[in-house]
Amino acid sequence: MKKREFLKSAAALASLTVMPSAIWSMEKKKVLRTAHIGLGGMGRADLEALASHPAVEVVALCDVDSKATDMVKATYPNAKIYKDYRDLLKEMGKDIDAVVVSTPDHSHAPASMMAMEMGKQIYCQKPLTHHVSEARAMSKLAAKKKLVTQMGIQVHSFYDYKLATLLIQSGIIGKVSTVRAWSPKNWGNDGPAPTGSDPVPESLDWNLWLGTSPERPYKEGEYHPGNWRKIMDYGCGTLGDMGVHIFDTPYNALALDVPRTIINDCRKPTGFGFPEENKVTYEFPGTPYTAESLKWVWYDGVNAPQSHPDLKLPNGEELPDQGAMFIGEKGRLLLPHFMQLPKLIVDGKYEELDLTELKASGAIGDVFRNYDVEGKRHYHQFVDACLGKDECSAPFSYASRLTETILLGVIAGRFPNQTLHWDSATAQFKEEEANAFLDAPYRKF
Repeated sequence: MKKREFLKSAAALASLTVMPSAIWSMEKKKVLRTAHIGLGGMGRADLEALASHPAVEVVALCDVDSKATDMVKATYPNAKIYKDYRDLLKEMGKDIDAVVVSTPDHSHAPASMMAMEMGKQIYCQKPLTHHVSEARAMSKLAAKKKLVTQMGIQVHSFYDYKLATLLIQSGIIGKVSTVRAWSPKNWGNDGPAPTGSDPVPESLDWNLWLGTSPERPYKEGEYHPGNWRKIMDYGCGTLGDMGVHIFDTPYNALALDVPRTIINDCRKPTGFGFPEENKVTYEFPGTPYTAESLKWVWYDGVNAPQSHPDLKLPNGEELPDQGAMFIGEKGRLLLPHFMQLPKLIVDGKYEELDLTELKASGAIGDVFRNYDVEGKRHYHQFVDACLGKDECSAPFSYASRLTETILLGVIAGRFPNQTLHWDSATAQFKEEEANAFLDAPYRKF
C-alpha cells in the first residue's frame, strides 16, 4: 500500500470525524484531552509524565497487547480502551485534542500522520520515523496544519544539555571541527532471521503489531515486546535509539542541517538485523559555530568508542559510558550522557567552567539539576504549548532534520565502507541503489 494511499484514506476519515484544525482553537481550552497509542515501557512513562500535568485529561488508551493496557487502565478509569489506533481516531476524533505516539518505530509515522490529518497535536517518541521520507512528510504536514508537535527527546530540556549548547555557542572552545559520540549499547543482531513460528499470545494482536510493515510469523522473544529495535523492519538500531539522544545537543548547539556524506564501517548486511557494531562518519556543511565543514564520528556496540587522541581524558581517566566530545580550536568539551555537567579540557587539562557571563546575561540561572522535574518539563512544555502558553523546543521542524541525519547513517549500514553522497534539496542519494531505502511500501492491515 503506497503511503499516499494510506494518507488519502486518513484524510477522508478525518473529514468525517472532526472539524478542520483551522476552525478549532487550542488557545481557548483549559484542559488538554489526550489519547495514548502505545503503552509499553516508554509509552507508560510518557503517559505518566504527561498525565502529571494538572491540565491533562487522559481520554483514550491504545495498545495492541492487552497486557500493556491492563497495567495502566485502573489509573485512568474514565479512558476508553482500544487495540487499533484507527478505531480510536475514528470513534473519538471529536473528543481528543492531542495524541501521544509511543509505539515501536515502524508505527510512528502511520499513527501520527493519521492523527495529524485530523488536526491533532502530536507528541511522538524518538526517532521521529522509521524512514527518511516519513520524517519529511511529518514535518511538512505539521507546518501545513499549524500543529503543536514535540519529539520525545526528554534530555533536550535538561540543564546539562542546555548549558553545553550555550557554552559551545559562546565560543568557549572556538569553532568546532569534529564531534565524536558513542554508546556501547547493542541494538543489533548479526545472526540470521529466525525460522518457524510460535503461537501468538492471547493478549497480543500480531497483525496490528506488524501494522504497515511486511507480514512475518510471530516468534517468541524475537520482536515483541523487547527486541524490535534490532530488526530492520521495525527499529533503527542503536543509532536510532541512543544516537538521537546523544546527537541532539551537538546537533542543536552547532546549528547543523543534514549531512553531505555518510560512511558506515560495519559488517555486511544480512537483510534482517542491524549490525552489532557501527562506526558512522558524517561530513556536514559548516555553520557559524564550526569550521568550514564538520566531521562527526559515531561509535556504537560493546567496544564503543574506538581509541582516539580526541577522546583522551586528563589524568588517565576513563570516558563516561556514553557521551559526546566537541573538538574545537581552543580545546575540547566533554558532554557525558546523562546527569553530568559538561567538562572543559584545554591543553590536556581540565579547566573550571566560568559561567559568570552566562549568568549575568540571564541565559542561565544557578545550576538546576532536579532530574525528575526536568524529565517532566519536556512533556509539560508540550501540554502548555497546546494550551497556547509555551512553545515546544523539539518540534517536528527540528526533529525531522535530526531524525533524517540519524536515518542516513542507518541506511549507510546497508553499504559498508562506501561513501554515500546526500542531496538535501532533492532528498536523494547520488548512489541510486541507496535511494531504495529512503521509503518502503505500507502493508494493508
